[in-house]
Amino acid sequence: MDYSIKIGGEAGQGIQTVGDTLAKVFTRSGYHVFTHQDYESRIRGGHNFYQIRLADNPVTASRDGIDIVVAFDKDSILLHENELTENGLIIYDSKSLKEKRDKGNYLDVPFVDLAFEHGGNKIMANTVATGAVLGMLKIELNILFDIIKDTFMKKGDDVIKGNINAAAAGHEFALKNCHRCSFAVEALHAAPLLLMTGAEAIALGAIASGLKFYSAYPMTPSTGIMNYIADKEAEYGIIVEQSEDEIAAINMALGASFAGVRAMTGTSGGGFALMVEGLSLAGMTETPVVIALGQRPGPATGFPTRTEQGDLQFALYTAHGEFPRVIFAPGTPEQAFYLTNRAFDIAEKYQIPVIIIFDQYLADSQWTYDGFDLTKIKYADYRLRGDVFKNLPEYKRHAFTQTGVTPLGIPGDAKHLMVTDSDEHDEEGHIVEDAETRIKMLDKRLFKKIPLIRQEIGPPVFYGKEEPEIVIAGWGSTCGVMKEAVDVLLQNPPAPPFYKGELISPSLEKRGEGRFSYKTIAMLHFSELYPFPSIDKFNYLRILNNAKITICIENNATGQFARLMRAETGFDFNHRINKYDGRPFTVNELLKEIYSRLAQT
Repeated sequence: MDYSIKIGGEAGQGIQTVGDTLAKVFTRSGYHVFTHQDYESRIRGGHNFYQIRLADNPVTASRDGIDIVVAFDKDSILLHENELTENGLIIYDSKSLKEKRDKGNYLDVPFVDLAFEHGGNKIMANTVATGAVLGMLKIELNILFDIIKDTFMKKGDDVIKGNINAAAAGHEFALKNCHRCSFAVEALHAAPLLLMTGAEAIALGAIASGLKFYSAYPMTPSTGIMNYIADKEAEYGIIVEQSEDEIAAINMALGASFAGVRAMTGTSGGGFALMVEGLSLAGMTETPVVIALGQRPGPATGFPTRTEQGDLQFALYTAHGEFPRVIFAPGTPEQAFYLTNRAFDIAEKYQIPVIIIFDQYLADSQWTYDGFDLTKIKYADYRLRGDVFKNLPEYKRHAFTQTGVTPLGIPGDAKHLMVTDSDEHDEEGHIVEDAETRIKMLDKRLFKKIPLIRQEIGPPVFYGKEEPEIVIAGWGSTCGVMKEAVDVLLQNPPAPPFYKGELISPSLEKRGEGRFSYKTIAMLHFSELYPFPSIDKFNYLRILNNAKITICIENNATGQFARLMRAETGFDFNHRINKYDGRPFTVNELLKEIYSRLAQT
């Protein structure tokens, strides 16, 4: 069982509400879900959609064929009709759209009239639509009713009753009138699953790591992190500060860290440009800080609400001067949760900035999990506190040590004077101008720390055949779609239902012949990017060098990761697949691109 549902309409029509509600119903029913959104940067109007993939096995990306389109505007019909699978259907309200469609793959559901008749308010049309979709899938409404009760608890019994009646009306209408509905959704009777976005996972990872201060200026796609943490601040004793701009945001985080608490800031590309001086300040003063950097298409404002992997080089090389940094690029919410925890640990342990780079696609897409293993969460307090700090005979904030890591005390926690400076300084933190101290300080901050930090960096994830002839590689949010592409090719493609049932490339059906076989494919996914992982823990270079075909997959125009790989290891990919239209890869789309590259070989 594997179905895709697309809810389309204008901003302000409740597209996200319907999508979120359906996703919750499915996950609480024990089904696996993957969702992604496509929305314009306007409050009202435009065309947006929310896509849900529902399956009885784990799914990690969206596919092209749509089984149900919920059309709240005419564009949803014009743009998405040709995406329907063979038995796919579009449900719409002809009265609201002021047009009637008589084709067999349309179901006219009077959303507004049913909402007014059974709920008492036309605003409940979205609830009718939600119930209708569940009716088409023959899924019972008990879980939806529970969600409605939780959602409208503060609005009173009348609102709850109205929405329940509206949902039931939509459900009953679909059951009675959808004669072409042939969807087979079996009752799993399984335990509810955890539904989480990448932004929520980063936020939750920060909370689990002991975060006490978060400062940011709202900017898509990083705002979701701030919103999630702000919702939990009272429960976990966290201060969330919406600053006047990104310059203030990073400096507030550095001030909080200097004062003795774990601190974080978040932004997107344009805001990160303003944080650059603060990033260098963290490097010079050796102040731990975690920065969440959300990518969206640029330059400048670009596509404010779309996705891209265009800021890798920016994260790697921005800021003035030379100092160590760590860059993580999670590819799933699960990776985001654990890597955020590691980001805090490494930032505190080595007194450096750590950047978690992600994109709009990962931030907003929802994945299902059984749960996260909290025993993997690490918390070690590397700061000097209490009697340990008080009993030190002397305190030098930037003392020369064998590891380059120096004592980090808490201001006011002992009699010792706390001094640091953004100018070059001596061991005590006072400004200096001499060359000898400059060399020793740079050696301490950079060359002594980097070898130790590099040992902390994990290898890429390897998935597929052990000795592959074909290797696809990527970083960040391409993880899920690459995995599904590998699964399809290993299963004697095309295994899932593809767009209108067509083969992706009929000319390549003789898969076991020629110089390679699709059944010898694997993927390498890099989520720990800098310092670049060594081959000591896992020799991924051997895998790449032994493969006949290597393909690097990125959501940017210039192949930023492929260039980093070549610069760090000397390895150059045979082929590249680059997408830079502001949209993520679907499984089908990526498979077509892979087939195309294989056909060239």
